[in-house]
Amino acid sequence: MNRIFLIVFILGLVFLQACKDDDATCTKVVPADKLVSVDKTRLAKDVETIDAYLTANSIVAQAEPQGTRYVVTSLGTGETPCLESRVTVKYVGKLLVDPTRPPFDQSATGVTFPLQNLILGWQLVLPLIPLGSKITLYIPSGYAYGTSGGAGGKIPSNANLIFEMELIAIM
Repeated sequence: MNRIFLIVFILGLVFLQACKDDDATCTKVVPADKLVSVDKTRLAKDVETIDAYLTANSIVAQAEPQGTRYVVTSLGTGETPCLESRVTVKYVGKLLVDPTRPPFDQSATGVTFPLQNLILGWQLVLPLIPLGSKITLYIPSGYAYGTSGGAGGKIPSNANLIFEMELIAIM
């Protein structure tokens, strides 16, 4: 009788664990339908502009398949976020056209966001980056604020962006 109880108990635990795993969602790749609205001609021009900037400044960046470039300045050792995660980052946002200008936005202490609500450039790269990493992102305008611009007029339309950031928490 004890043996049957033990078998039923173990099967129950296995079943509950299987259900838990099935319910967990961890998407690491931005769905294609979110990328379809990006103007491909503009994207190609932006990537060319970013690559020229990187070459002119002797910056060796990794290329994310959709066109965002990034440099890992300090590789963390933690987990990587899912698109469904909330991430806490310290960051400085600048315009590629003149990165010496004051940042259009920054957070020195860290701010928390749902990753899937952020600009596509962040969604494309952050799932590749371990917790504790420091990176610099070079984001084409279509994966940033596109033709609408942003930050209360501080980001013009079709602006390619640079973000220096540190991934400090994943929830």
